[in-house]
Parts: sequence; structure tokens; C-alpha cells
Amino acid sequence: MNAPERALSFLLDEDSNEQKITYSADTKVSNAGTFTINKEDHTVANLLRMQLLRDPSVRFVGYIHPHPLIHRIDLKIQTASSTVAPIDVLQSATEDLAGETDHLITQMTEAINKWKKENQSGIGQFN
Repeated sequence: MNAPERALSFLLDEDSNEQKITYSADTKVSNAGTFTINKEDHTVANLLRMQLLRDPSVRFVGYIHPHPLIHRIDLKIQTASSTVAPIDVLQSATEDLAGETDHLITQMTEAINKWKKENQSGIGQFN
């Protein structure tokens, strides 16, 4: 079959010292830059984009996923002020998403435990 190895879509190439994320500042706008995030796709890119758009200090955010076989996204961020760096807003958005994920895991665990307690009495009664 003429398909690339699946692991290449999510494992960084350690032999070539591939980095997960790189940043290049925009040469025309002082408060903008592009993050290249390797081994990610629309799932992560859209989460980051939506979280960044919630931040009032972000003027513009967009991403491109160049090709389905290229496992990389380019995330462009422009802040509303030159005093706030794109790196800072991305770090803040990532921390916020991590907090939301932790909260979701906690709620899910509590709901599962509650369901197990409520339904435990019916298990094994027909033995």
C-alpha cells in the first residue's frame, strides 16, 4: 500500500531534532507572529484559535493546515497592542485550555462514580 507510516503523523523525529513548536515574528507587524506546530491537525488548531479569540488582547488569529499528508499547522496571532506579545497570549490560552480539560475530567469522573453508586445495587441480583 502506498501510504505513509501512521506513527509519522504524531511522533516527532528525534533523529532530525524536530521541535514541537517554533515561533517566527512577523517582519511587518510588531505585535504579530506565526507559530509552527508540528504533528498536529485541525483538532488542536481550532481549539487554540477559539480560545485565543476569547482573549480581548488578541486582534487576529487564524491557522492553516497546508495539506492532509503534512502533519503541521501554522498559527498566526496578532495582538491588539504592542505591549502584549503573541507568545504570552498563546501561553495563556494553553493554560486556560489545560484548566478546562482538568475541570472536564473531574466532572466526568464524578458523574461516572455517581452512576456506579446508583446502579451498583442492581448488579448481581439475578445470580
